[in-house]
Amino acid sequence: MQVGKRIFLKRNLPQKEVIAAYRKLPSSNVADCMNRTGAMAPRIKLMSKPHEEMCGPAFTVHNRPGDNLTIYAALKYCHEGDIVVIDNENDNTRAVIGEVMMTWLRDQRHVAGVVVDGPIRDIDSLRNWDLPIYAVSTTPDGPYKEGPGEINVPISCGNVSVNPGDVILGDADGVIKIALEEASELLPVVQDFHKKDDAKAASFHDGTGNINWLDEELKNKNYEIIDDIYRPENYR
Repeated sequence: MQVGKRIFLKRNLPQKEVIAAYRKLPSSNVADCMNRTGAMAPRIKLMSKPHEEMCGPAFTVHNRPGDNLTIYAALKYCHEGDIVVIDNENDNTRAVIGEVMMTWLRDQRHVAGVVVDGPIRDIDSLRNWDLPIYAVSTTPDGPYKEGPGEINVPISCGNVSVNPGDVILGDADGVIKIALEEASELLPVVQDFHKKDDAKAASFHDGTGNINWLDEELKNKNYEIIDDIYRPENYR
């Protein structure tokens, strides 16, 4: 087997109903219900202007830094509704995708989003697109086309492990990964949390909410509440 030059055409995929349901939920609520794990590093930022949250199954691309031959292969093999997730091995020197390739992904493959752990280019055009595009940065410097690389293998993107078919959710806060095998079981937990979170925000808005738990929590954490101004001489 040609390790480093493999393209797997099949993946296990989440149910479409699960994808549709997660699309209605904020990434922050999902992260809270996952013990605040699964969120990609904040270096990966939203670069475009989508009209709705990004959600779909991961189509993973393990990419040689600064090279996009394998990303071109992804243009051929990805499917409608996929989130193309590109691991660029933390390289931030060359753009690996730009407007031309993005146009194919949007107009011919009808993907649901693109996540790049690295730079992109042609941002003057892409920043106005409805297609959700997440990346680290921009640069005019372009890539090579030599390989190697792999498709639909486990990757690391934004310091998070991503397997093919994992649920990828993105909004203005950033991108989060929900493991395929946990997505269905986690969904009702997040939906219930979201309802309670909305209710809490409403109660804080109208003044019926409270933070009565705080005093006890601060006490348990050994905070000092000092009814005085800070005086440096007292701490020498």
